[in-house]
This record gives sequence, structure tokens and C-alpha cells, in this order.
Amino acid sequence: MGSLRQQHENALSISKKQTLQAANDEEALMWASLERLPTYARMRTGILTLTEGEQREVDVNRLAFIERKALLDRLLRTAEEDHERFLMKLRDRIDRVGIDLPLVEVRFQNLKVDAEIYVGTRGLPTLFNSVINSLEPIGNAFRIIPSKKRQMRILDGISGIVRPRRMTLLLGPPGAGKTTLLQVLAGELDSGLKMSGEITYNGHGMDEFVAQRTAAYISQYDTHLGEMTVRETLAFSARCQGAGTRYDTGAGELCRDASGESDDKRHLWRREEASHHRQSQIHNLGNYDNFICFVSFSSSIWEDVKEMLLNTELMITNNSHCYVECRNGEMIVGPAQVFLMDEISTGLDSSTTYKMVNCIRHYNHIFGTTTLISLLQPSPETFLLFDDIILISEGHVVYQGPRDFVLHFFHSMGFQCPLRKALADFLQEVTSLKDQQQYWAGKATYRYVPVREFADAFRSFHIGKAIEEELAVPFDKEKSHPAALTTSRYGVSRMELFKACFDRQLLLMKRNMLIYIFKACELALLTVVAMTVFFRTKMHHRSVPDGAVYMGALFLACVTVMFNGLAELGMTIFNLPVFYKQRQNRMLKQFLLLIAVNQMASALFRLIAGIGRDLTTAMTYGACSIIFFVVLGGFIISRKDIKNWWIWGYWISPLAYAQNAISVNEFLGHQWTKIVSGTTEPLGHLMLEYRGIFVNSNWFWIGFGALIGHTILFNFLYTLTLTYLNAYGKGQPTISEEALRDKHTYLTGEGSSLPPTGNTLQKNRSIMERGMVLLFTPLCLTFEDIKYSVDMPQKMKAQGETADRLVLLKGLSGSFRPGVLTALMGVTGAGKTTLMDVLSGRKTGGYIEGTIKVSGYPKNQETFARVSAYCEQIDIHSPFVTVYESLLFSAWLRLPAEVDAETRKTFIEEVMELVELTSLRGSIVGTAGVNGLSTEQRKRLTIAVELVANPSIIFMDEPTSGLDARAAAIVMRTVRNTANTGRTVVCTIHQPSTDIFESFDELFLLRKGGQEIYFGPLGQNSCHLVEYLEAVKGVKKMSDSYNPATWMMEVTESSQEEALRVDFHQIYKDSVLYQRNMAIVKKLSAPPASCTELHFPTKYSQPFLMQLLVCMWKQYLSYWRNPSYNVIRFVFTCVIALFFGTVFWRKGQKWERVRDLFNAMGSMYASTVFLGVKNSSSVQPLVELERAVFYREKAAGMYSALPYAFGLVGIEIPYNLIQSVIFSFIVYILCDYKWTASKFVWFWFLMFLTFLYHTLYGMVSVAMSPNFHIAAVVASGFYSLWNIFSGFLIPRPRIPIWWRWFYWTCPIAWTLYGLLVSQYGDVEDVLDIGMTVKQFLRSYYGFRHSFLPVVAVVIMTFTVFFALLFGYALKKLNWQKR
Repeated sequence: MGSLRQQHENALSISKKQTLQAANDEEALMWASLERLPTYARMRTGILTLTEGEQREVDVNRLAFIERKALLDRLLRTAEEDHERFLMKLRDRIDRVGIDLPLVEVRFQNLKVDAEIYVGTRGLPTLFNSVINSLEPIGNAFRIIPSKKRQMRILDGISGIVRPRRMTLLLGPPGAGKTTLLQVLAGELDSGLKMSGEITYNGHGMDEFVAQRTAAYISQYDTHLGEMTVRETLAFSARCQGAGTRYDTGAGELCRDASGESDDKRHLWRREEASHHRQSQIHNLGNYDNFICFVSFSSSIWEDVKEMLLNTELMITNNSHCYVECRNGEMIVGPAQVFLMDEISTGLDSSTTYKMVNCIRHYNHIFGTTTLISLLQPSPETFLLFDDIILISEGHVVYQGPRDFVLHFFHSMGFQCPLRKALADFLQEVTSLKDQQQYWAGKATYRYVPVREFADAFRSFHIGKAIEEELAVPFDKEKSHPAALTTSRYGVSRMELFKACFDRQLLLMKRNMLIYIFKACELALLTVVAMTVFFRTKMHHRSVPDGAVYMGALFLACVTVMFNGLAELGMTIFNLPVFYKQRQNRMLKQFLLLIAVNQMASALFRLIAGIGRDLTTAMTYGACSIIFFVVLGGFIISRKDIKNWWIWGYWISPLAYAQNAISVNEFLGHQWTKIVSGTTEPLGHLMLEYRGIFVNSNWFWIGFGALIGHTILFNFLYTLTLTYLNAYGKGQPTISEEALRDKHTYLTGEGSSLPPTGNTLQKNRSIMERGMVLLFTPLCLTFEDIKYSVDMPQKMKAQGETADRLVLLKGLSGSFRPGVLTALMGVTGAGKTTLMDVLSGRKTGGYIEGTIKVSGYPKNQETFARVSAYCEQIDIHSPFVTVYESLLFSAWLRLPAEVDAETRKTFIEEVMELVELTSLRGSIVGTAGVNGLSTEQRKRLTIAVELVANPSIIFMDEPTSGLDARAAAIVMRTVRNTANTGRTVVCTIHQPSTDIFESFDELFLLRKGGQEIYFGPLGQNSCHLVEYLEAVKGVKKMSDSYNPATWMMEVTESSQEEALRVDFHQIYKDSVLYQRNMAIVKKLSAPPASCTELHFPTKYSQPFLMQLLVCMWKQYLSYWRNPSYNVIRFVFTCVIALFFGTVFWRKGQKWERVRDLFNAMGSMYASTVFLGVKNSSSVQPLVELERAVFYREKAAGMYSALPYAFGLVGIEIPYNLIQSVIFSFIVYILCDYKWTASKFVWFWFLMFLTFLYHTLYGMVSVAMSPNFHIAAVVASGFYSLWNIFSGFLIPRPRIPIWWRWFYWTCPIAWTLYGLLVSQYGDVEDVLDIGMTVKQFLRSYYGFRHSFLPVVAVVIMTFTVFFALLFGYALKKLNWQKR
């Protein structure tokens, strides 16, 4: 590769030599003139060559956009051409001026990390377990009960050294403790783990410097803001991390460099970095060297994706590797000296991984960084890039030292690596009980060598002894470079951090403008509705009831602005006409007050998010705070009626001050100066006193000042939460007793029973043959001239593209046959997954052309889904069920109905044994990257879920992605044995080892752009593929030890095509191999005489009722094990019920005054609205989480949408029933409503239906929206409308006739109707206004007691309607875009 590129470079250099000579002379003169400038001026001045060849003298502090772009483009181009030479020139320049670069040596001694976990069923997060686990620490503290937790050691007294200028590879089987080691070295260990031992950087303890800035831990998970581009993401990271020691290094270099002779690009960049390290763009990154290291391996894709948003469909489907490189780049661009990288190659092909690691290696060796990298499946070529190896297993260091001696150590233990076995794969399997025996080469009879014995033997090995001797001598701190360790907490000033965060927030607001526009339109609609409801000609100023309507409008103003506090401040202007269109002279003061309410609400919600730190928890805290502030705000219950034990809540409620201020501003106006008959006070004063508002004009400014004070306080507290509260730790995974025994066996060898040699592989094969005895029909799949295109993205059209469509697949043809295992490969973005999605019928958009046939018949997607399986690259599973339950659910719904339960269970057991999931059968699946199964365990579960369906055709998208070598070998054995049973199996694969690659029978190779360049057999040792490619003129020969997959990707990449001036696609089209493949396609496209077209009597394997029961079974398990949803729901209900009961203490049978009825109505209104909205908003994220699983399961043909929807609805009924019983009993007792059986049953029944229809409405909002965020925005709009027309703020007789129809369609209005008349509709006692309670309800609210049965029927109708609408939306709407 390097020689080919060098030849191409030399050819270009010779052709341009004479042309560039004159320009070089002129440039030399310009540099010479710069030498005569003063030192400070020379630091700020440089010469830049633009793209058109023009050279200009520039001030690095004032580079124009075109100049900055030209500089970055030249840097990227130079780095791509020869990365190592480029970095060597930089290092030479530093050496010339005598600057010493800092080096960091990381040592760890006797390092132990322990976790306390629950074992077995006690670890399952059921509602019962969650309550017991929460109470157990209290019992432990008082020594009443012993702790049921058991200690599990993750790292067991390990010691070692990670040296600078040495590339160190961290290897180990799953669960060995690799991630834990990296995190503890970086000072980022999970708070739930206990660590002991010593870690030093250059002899300094972790408390002597800031480890998080000295070391950069790069996680294996991608967490980015999807609204930002790759360029902006890296720019923000660099801007916050700062230049670090590079500023001093760059300045010193420029001050001491007297030669003036330099590469203009590198010299100019150093000038800009040193003089202007306050970065604001990607081309102004603070850590120039690390940035070059990053862009050098990503420059090939940089121009394609640098301006692409991270959440765009094209980025997700075609450039998934950019997420990995962006994740790495975020940390690499910083000033860290130590890089701790956790599985950074996941999702990358072997060629890209090699380039990336090679560039990191160059930087490590040249600039002396300390680098420890964990890789899952390093290819032999990538493995050779490392200098040192750290191999850990079961928390012990098995080997640490130079790569060259690792085989010597294991040979001394009696083990030998086979000839064509990748050394990294051998190292990860040799300590495994199930794989170790195949590598035994000792003379004695084989016995299992446990991990502890390996660790003890290594300490006696000469490498181990040398490390122990070195650790015994403390590192000389005097040798540590002053700039090696970072002692400052931040890389830039707080003002710079503020500017960076402020700029990013502005950017995010611009990118989310669509949501803001939608919200503005929503508020504008609400404005129009409220304007026409509180219509000026219908609003009078003659009596107290008139004032009550105005008071309702004022309350609506405050509540609406408060609930929209997170929206743009300018959106509040849309609320102004809603409330006081008729009060032009007082509009300014109301405007100021609503702005203050908006800012207070924004600060409050930010504070709640900072305290909650979790969506469900924060929503619960938010609901509690809103209920507290609103109920005690002086409108729902008058200040005069608040009990003494709650009056303090009134004085701390910001809404109380807002209500006082806005009411005083309104009712002290001249419209309310009318003297009411029988009194001597104006109507406005009476109204204020009646509602407990202070009759003093100063209260406007008191309220306004209090709101400002609350805003400052909430923002200050929010800052404290960000400063002192950490993110919640990841929950420890559930582990079974069997898994603990296995760990003990691997570690000590106790209890191991050793099978005969080779038995593991034979056992897996026999299991497959025995377990796959269920009848199936072998099927072949042919496709001819397949083309797939999407609408041309607008950005590409803006760049001059004239075509209407972007073609991703260009006329692909081929066949996949029974018993043949086919690998689908290509560079990232070649279209591998796209082709599989097209063939399997998973595409939901785009345009598909061509012919697809199954055993000669045109493919019918409904029947094809019954005989095919698709293992997706992203492992999507229900998080709250166990491994066994996931498999049982899949088998139950996908196997034919005639398969009995016993056969089904036996089949599941054999599949679990096959993919080594038996020890995990009782483990909760969990959420990826948060808790539950690890990445490789989830991958094996994904495959097992499809295998239990007994399919004829299996598609697997990256089945080994995210797996270590041993897990990948297990998976590929499974896949290989599956194909051997006569099934058609197709796999896309990224970076296979030699063993994995050669386990395939055929290869379908794509190049970027969606064109095939090879489709044919691999042959023994890949001989057919190698022979085909080596026949192409100019292709280099493959060495014997080379991985054929890596060699194939290297020789067929686009740069090689350009260098060799060949077209691999055309070569394939002109080959005999292509003609043979097309002949096979023609033959298989005609149905054989003995074959009939696929047909099933029913669309699904199970009938509708069985689908419903199975879905309800899974939802029952999911709900029972989801305490964050259900326990919080019940606790929240209890707390709110106690709150309402104590606030409205014994007011249920008080009706002497009209105000008593208003208070009762207020309690019912608050209960209905706030608890209902809490139910609705809480269920939304849960439904979105399960909807992703629903899309996968529905596409697999498990069930139709209606059984799933009704199952989810059905499981909510008992939980809402329990919730309503809890609430009704507490509130009914404390509020002292009249104790009759009919009244209590009506109260409970209406509350139950209210909770239920709110929950179902939350489900509907998600089902009808593309994501949870839009669902929340849409739902809030309906909440606001329901609030207006509930009958509480303005009674139905007062609503204008043109809006009265909406009142009858408002479910909350019907609930309040039923609650109020069921308790008071038959009361004949006289009120203080001379009317009976029954008469007042009839005249003021329009409520009749005789209408109560109709109310109940209508509310039940709303509930059924939302349930049916939820099922219909799931059936008809598919928001998944593929």
C-alpha cells in the first residue's frame, strides 16, 4: 500500500517540479522577510498558499473564512498522503528548538474492584424486589436484618505498567474486567463499585492531579447530539478542552525558531494555535497535534460527512463508522497525554480499523503519548501494530509485556497457537474452559489450566518478574515533566466555557427550529381559542360570578406560560391576546409579569432536570412541584381556606405571587370600580377579598420581584446540581448462581469436568442437528438487476446535483442457496445492509426496482416473513424480560401452532445451549449501555431469538459486530451449523478474522456506490478469491500470513482502483464468473416441478386470541419488573393523595358558602388534570421504548398490531385500577366526603376511568408521532385545550355558543361533571346566596344529577375510543425509516 502510494506521489512530483520552482523561490523570499520581524509579530504572521496557488501574508489572529478553509484542506490532504512523514516533520521541528515533550507512565498496584450484587431471582427488578431492596439498607443500618447482597470481584489484585511510546493492547474474554480497568485508570469508575489499590501517573497519586483531563477515556458507546454536525461536535469538544500544554509548546517553538525555514502549513497552523487558542471553529482546534492524528485516519470520509448532522438518515445508514470516529475524535482533539480507548473499532471494517490504529500508533511513537486500547477482534495486521499486550481473564492479569514474548509464555504452559489462527483470537480463547483443550500441545495428559494458575505462572515468568521488580522501585517524581500532569480543572477560562456552551445552545435552538415553530403555532392556536372563549362582548363586570370568570382567565394565563416555560421567551407574546385583549392600558405590566413567570418556569424545570437526572424521575419531581405550586397558588383553593400546616406552601409558591400580581393588576382597574349593591366596596375589591388576594396595588411589584427572586434562586440551585450531583451509576447486571459457579470454575478449576478433545465443537454441531429437527423447506433466493434509490437530499441538490434520486444500489444480481453460507462484504457505505433490507423486505421507504424470487416464485412479503429471519445489527429487545422469556416469546408466536409446548421448550433449551446462553437464562435483558446484558450477550440473544423461529432463510446484519474473538467464534459456529442443516444463510460482516472469513462458502463483495465486484466461492484457504484478485494486473500478491479479508479490502479500495487505473466492477462484469452466476440465477429463477409456491392458511402462526394472550403475558412481566414506572406511579399517587387530603382537609361536606363548592371543584379539577397528565406523560417514554421492539417483532411476522396494542392496553387496566383505589380511599377519607356506598363507588369509578383514558391518550400520542419529544409537544397542546374547556376556568353556560360543542368533546369536562354531581348533585341544603346546592350546580355549571349515568357511559366511550385509536395508529402508521 505504502509503496504504491509513494510511486504515485513521485510521479506527480516530477511532473510539477518545474512549475513549482518559481513559486518556491518566491515563497522563500517571503519567509526570509518574515525573519526580520520582531518575535511577537513573527508569532502572529505567516504565509498561506491558497487553493488556486496564490500566496499571501496573513495575520493568524485574523484569518478569513476562505483562508482558514484552505489551510485545513491542505493539512488534511498532506496528512492523508503520508501520515507518519507528516508527524515526523512536526516532531523534527519541535526537536530543533529543544523542546521536551511530556511523557506519562501509568502504574497500578494490587488493584481490586468489587461490586455488590443480588444473585438469582432476587436481582430481578420486580415491584416486590424493588420495594424490599429499598427498605433493606435501613434494616442493615440498624442491624435488624443481614444484607442479601453478595460480593463479586471484578479486578482481583492486579498490577502493571502502561508505558509511554508503547502501543498497548488490552485483551480478554467477556466479563474479564477490561472496561472496568480502563475506567479506574481514567478516574471514571462507576460510583457503585468499590476500588482499592494504588494508581500513579509518573509517581503521583490520583489526588495530586486532575485525572479526567490528563487521561482521555473513550467509551464504546456513541452519545452525541444528533442536531450537530461532525465538524461542530469536534469543534465544541476542542473549544472546551482547550490547548493545554500545546499553547506553551507552540509559543516556545516559534520564539526559539530562528531559521524561518518550515513547511508553511504546519508552521502557520502552529502560529494560529499558539496565538489564538480560543477556538470557535473546527479549523481552530486547540490541540493541533491530536487533531491531526484524528483527521489523518478520517480524512478519507471527512469531506463527505463533516457537514452532515449526526442524526440524519444518510449518516445512520451509510456512515455509521463516522459515529465511532466522531466518538474517538471528541477526546483525541483535547490536550490529554494518556488515551484509554474502550473497543473503539466496533462497527468498523478491518481496513478502517487498521488505518485508525496505525495512525494512533504513529502519533504514540512520535509524540510519546501513553495509549491503552481495548479491541474485540483485532485482525493479525492490527495486532502487529501493538508493542505490548495486557491479557486479563476473570479479573487477573494472565500476561503483560512485549508482544513478541506472549507465545513463549503460553508455550511454556503447554499451549500452542495453530498456524492459521489469529494470535489475538488464540489469546482470548486459551483461558476458556470450553475452548482451551484444542490448543493443548503439552506431552502430559491435558487438564484444565485455570486462570489463577496462569496468573501465578506469569509472575514466575521473566517478564512478570521484571515488572514486579520495576514496580518495587517508586517512580522518580523529579523525572516527571512539569506539563505532563494537568492540575487545573478546566482547559479554558469559565468565560470561554460559557461562550462555548452558549453558542452551542443557540445552534441547537436553530436546529430545533421546527419544534419551536410548531410550538409557536400551537400557542397561536391556543390564543385564538382562548380569545374566542373569553370573548370580550361576553365578558361582563357586573357581579362576583363575572369576576370569577376573569379570575379563571388570569389563572389560565399564568398556568399556560408556566407549562410552556421551556419554550422560547418570544413565544410568550402569543399568550398575551388570550387573556386581556380588552385591557390595552395594562398590557405592558401583564406582559412583564408573564415574562417573569416564563423565566421562573424555565429555571424551575431546569432545576428539576438537574435534580432528577433521569427522565422518569425528573418527570415525577416536576409533576409534584407543579401540583404543589399550583394547588397552593391561591386559585384552586383560596388563601383563606388553606390550613395552617400548609400556609407556608402558599408563601413559597411562585405561582401565588404571580396570581396576586396579575389579579391586582386586573381588578384594581377602572372597569371594576362599580359599587355592588348592599356593600360600600368596589366590585374589584370584593373579588380580590373573596379569593383571598391582597387588596394592595403594591402587590404587583411585590409579586414581580418575588418571581425574579425565584428565577435567580432556581438558576443558582441548578448550577449547584450540575456542580455537585453526578449521573446515576449503571445498575449491576443480574447474575445467576450458575454463572457465579462458572466464574469460580474458570478462576480456580474446581468443579471442572473435562470432555474429550474437540467435544465442544462436536457437541454444538450435534445440538444443532438434533435441535433443528422441526420440519422446514429449504428455499433459495434469487435477485436480478436490483436497484434501490432514495429522493435526492436537499443538501446535495444545493451543491449542484440535478438528479431527482440518489441511487444506492446499482443493478445487483445473484443467488443465495440452501446449505451455502454467504458473506456480504464491502467498505463502509457500500450498501451491504441496504441490500439485505431490500431482499428481506425491511425497507420502509425509497424506490426498489428489479426481480426477487423465492425458489422460482415472486417473493410475497407476508409469506416470506413466515419462513425468514433477520438478525439486526442493533440489538433491540424488551428490556424487562429475561433471556429465556425472550426466546419463549419468539418461539411461541413464530413456531407453527401444532408444535406442542414440550417440544417448543426443548427446542429453546437446545438453542440456548448452542449459543451459550444457558447460564444467562434468568438474566434481565436490560437496556443497551445502561444495564443488563453486555454487548456480546445481547448479540447472541438476537441470533437465538431468530433461531428459535426455525426459519428457512436467515439474514444476519453484522452478527459479530461488538463481539470479542471468542464470542464471534461461538456465533460463527452457530451460523455455520445452521447453514449445514440446509438453511440459506446470508451475513454482512465487517472485520472477520481469518477463521471466521474462511468459514463462509461464498462471498458477495460490494464497492462503495452499491456495485458488486466479486460474487463466487472462497475455496479452501480463500484460494478462489485470491486467485481471482491476483489475476488483475497490478494487484499485489497476498503473503501467507496475511488475513485474506483484510488483503481483499485493501487491494479493492477506490484509491487502488485509481492508482492501478482499473474498474473492478467492470472486470467482474466481463468475467466468466459473472456469466456462471447469471446462469445459476436464471436456473433458480424457474420453479422446479416438485416445488410449489409458499402458502400458509393464515398470515400468522398463532390465532388472534393466542397472540393477545402471549403479548399480555410479556407485558405483564415487563410491567412487574419496571419499578421506575409502576412503583413511582403508586408512590406518587399516595403522596399526591395525602397532599390533596391534607390541603382540602374535611371540606367534603362543607357547602355553606359558594366558595366551599369552588374549593371542592378545585380539588377535583386538580386531581383530574395533574394526576391524569402525569399518567399520560409517564407512559409516553415507555411506549416509545417498546415501539422499537414492536417494529422488529411485527416485521418478523410474530403478530399483528391489534393484539399487541390490546395487550398493552389490557395490562394497564389492573395498574390503573390499583392506582385509583389508593387515591380514592385516601382522598375520600381525608376530605371527608359523604360516606355512602353509591357516592364512593361513583368517585372511585370515575377516577379509575379518568386515569385510564389519560394513560391511553399518552399511548395514542406516541403511536401517532415519530418520537417521544413530538408526542409530548402535541399532547401538551391538547392538555391546554382540555384545560380551557374543562368547565372549571369558565363554566359551560358562560362558554360562547360556537365553542360549546368542544366542551362536550372534552373528557376532563365529563369527569368533573360526574365527580361534582355524584357528591353534591342531590344536596338540597341552602347556600349563602340563597340557592340550594343542587340549584347552584344547575344554574352556574349546568349540571344535573339525573345525567350521571350518561356521564359514565360517555367517559367509558372515551376510554374505548382511545384504546381503538391506539391499535389503529400502530397498525397504519410506521415511523421507522429504513
